[in-house]
Amino acid sequence: MAEKNNTTIPEISGTLRAFRLNVPAEIAACNGIRIFGRVIRSVLFSTDACIIANSNADAVIAVYPFTPQPVITAAVMKVAGVPVFVGVGGGLTKGPRVVNLALHAEFQGAYGVVVNAPTSNEVVRELKGTVDIPVVVTVLSESEDIEARFHAGADILNISAAAKTPEVVRAVRVRYPDAPIIATGGPTPESIRATVEAGANCITWTPPANGDVFKGIMDAYRQGLPHP
Repeated sequence: MAEKNNTTIPEISGTLRAFRLNVPAEIAACNGIRIFGRVIRSVLFSTDACIIANSNADAVIAVYPFTPQPVITAAVMKVAGVPVFVGVGGGLTKGPRVVNLALHAEFQGAYGVVVNAPTSNEVVRELKGTVDIPVVVTVLSESEDIEARFHAGADILNISAAAKTPEVVRAVRVRYPDAPIIATGGPTPESIRATVEAGANCITWTPPANGDVFKGIMDAYRQGLPHP
C-alpha cells in the first residue's frame, strides 16, 4: 500500500462555485488568532452580500462609515457562513449606544465587536464587562497608548494605518510580543507580505468591488468569450 500524503490538502469544488474571490495566498503565512476554537487568518473587509457569499475568507469584518445598525449586522451574518466581527461605533456613535449595539450584536451571533479609534477607555471597559465576545480596538498610530487599551479590556488590536501599517505593527509587536493583532494588508501581495512579516497574526483584505468583478465578465461577453 502506498503511503498517504498528509501534506496535501484535498480540494473539492463545483462547476458553478469554482468562480469566487480567493484571499491572497500571502495571508496563509499568518499564524492566526484562535477564537472560540477556530483559527482565523484572513478577514474580509466588506458588507456587500454577494462578495461575502462568494469569498473564501476565514471571517468578515463588518465596519462601514455610517452609524452601526443591527439590521445590517443581521444581513451580513445571514450570508457570511463564517465568523463576523461587527463594528459598533466609537466615533460618530458614542457612549451607552456603543455598548447596547455590542450586546445586540452578540445576541445576533457576532464573533467579536470592533470599536473605532476615538472610543474612550471607559467605553472599552464597559464593553468588556458587558459582552462575552472579543472586544477589538482600532489603532491608527504607534503613538497611541496601547497599554491603556489593554488595561481597559481590549482583547485584540485592529491596526489600520494605511501605508504605515507594517511600521505600526512592528512597533507594537516589539512592545507586546503576545498581543493578538489584526492588521490591514494593503492592496498588493508585497504589502500583505510586509504586514505579515511585521508581526500581524491576521490580515484584513479588501476585495475588489462588485462592479470591478462584473467588468471583467462583461468584457469577455462582449467579445463573445465564455465566462472567465
